[in-house]
Amino acid sequence: MFRFSGFELDPERAELRGPDGEGIRLRPKPLEMLQLFVANAGRVVSKEELMEAVWPNVHVGEDSLFQCIREIRTVLGDDRRQTIKLVSGRGYLFAAEVSIEPSPRAVAEPAASVEPGASVAPATEVAEPRRLFGLRRPAAVAAAAAACVIFGLAVAAPTLRPDFMFRRSPPTIVVTPIVDASNDPAGAGVAAGVTDRLTDDLARIDNIRVVAPRPVAAATAPTSAPSAQSDFVLNGELQKGPQSWILRARMIQTATGEVQSVATVAVDATEPDMQLQQSRLAAGAGHALALRLNALLESGAGPAAAGDAKVAIEQATASINRTTRERFATAQTMLEKALAAEPDNIELQVALAALQLRGIQMAWYEPAEHAAAVGNAGSLLERARQATPRYIPVLEAYCRFLTATNQFIESLVACARALSFDPWNGLALYHIGLAQLQLGRFEDALATFKQADRFDTPEVSRWTWLLGAGWTTLLMGRNEEAVSWLQRSIAITPASGRPYMLLAVAYQRMGQPDEAKTAMAKAMVLRPGSTALNIGLPTQNASPVFLAEAKQTTRTLLELGLPER
Repeated sequence: MFRFSGFELDPERAELRGPDGEGIRLRPKPLEMLQLFVANAGRVVSKEELMEAVWPNVHVGEDSLFQCIREIRTVLGDDRRQTIKLVSGRGYLFAAEVSIEPSPRAVAEPAASVEPGASVAPATEVAEPRRLFGLRRPAAVAAAAAACVIFGLAVAAPTLRPDFMFRRSPPTIVVTPIVDASNDPAGAGVAAGVTDRLTDDLARIDNIRVVAPRPVAAATAPTSAPSAQSDFVLNGELQKGPQSWILRARMIQTATGEVQSVATVAVDATEPDMQLQQSRLAAGAGHALALRLNALLESGAGPAAAGDAKVAIEQATASINRTTRERFATAQTMLEKALAAEPDNIELQVALAALQLRGIQMAWYEPAEHAAAVGNAGSLLERARQATPRYIPVLEAYCRFLTATNQFIESLVACARALSFDPWNGLALYHIGLAQLQLGRFEDALATFKQADRFDTPEVSRWTWLLGAGWTTLLMGRNEEAVSWLQRSIAITPASGRPYMLLAVAYQRMGQPDEAKTAMAKAMVLRPGSTALNIGLPTQNASPVFLAEAKQTTRTLLELGLPER
């Protein structure tokens, strides 16, 4: 048993407990890494040693390492990075003082007394346990326990999912090397880079096992002969168009040979950053495959949207994308009626909660309705989480809910949970960045928004992380950089008022008042009725650093004509 900084780490039970004695949930890989850190407290552990210990059978990139360290720091409250310290050029140092004690179970039974003159077995030998019903005691206990489990499963069988007792866990996916069909000198390198990135990030998904390709066989590896031990095989080919790289990837179910998912991704071949090209190709395919794989694995957890429910969700989404209060009200009524008809429909629960979050963030609820909307969205998501705790749309919506309601620490954990099933999820990264921003961790927030930009998935959310990067650089005083990010965001989604307000502030600070006034006028058209009282975010749990910078931003907006009330 390891004790440090009020925490207890029990390796035998693979359990971390907080100062209050309550268990703290930590994914298997971060937990393994924490055990390694604690066991080597006071010694610098290299990145290579960490990766070899935690991922012994697969090659992973440093992103996986950084994600694990972020999760550990989050649960330990190590925001200032004083417990796990980066030692530049060498690795990481676990700096907390660690005490080691016997596990409670190791000292639970007192040693048997020894008669005088009796022989004592050497310490390296173990006395034979007492027998029970002709079996050694541990074996008898195990047999009894197994009988109870079998009986319990037989009784519960009618209520369990059909594949519960026979499904292997976790499923295995074999990644075969991407085939270069581009006839371009750079094609082989791009294909190999995309294969590596897909493999690395798939290995970060919690509920699957990844079998990586063998580099020596990359040139000749077959693309359609999966291992008999695998559940899925991933293959694909890379082609080159006049202005773009095109990746076609597919996921095939081994047992049936059925293609379960096909993803086609194109990226700009004129982009000078080859690493960025590879990142976006891998992310575009990986995001689509992760969503499909998650849906397959979680398909029995709740009813999918179909028929009237599906129509209601599509129409509500189309309405809310127009971003007006009237269309918002229409969309909400539509979803409420559909949910009343199908109260257990997970997709409808998530869609209505997401819609209400939009209304909360846009201040479309009257003050008296606001608390009820927050409570209702939270209740819907809690029901969905109870039914489908690993379903990406539910995890994603819960991540958004916590950020929108200023529960920033909880949001960081929840959004990381969404990423553990879809490492390329830009929307989850955006909300992590927002939480970091409002916690005053501007450098971390900017790095997170930039990571989302490198993945660039899903495309429908692209404007959000561009907005986040612009907002962050503005608060950091980097006005020209902020203008670039904000202009890119507006080019994708020109109907949102907030980017124009931030753009106006950046222009004003750069000494360009005409551009600032034009941007401000556009913002007021898109968000009529905006005042200094209703454009700001809630201040609960926000860092004093963030609040001070946000106050300066509001002052600049007042100079540009924003009404105070």
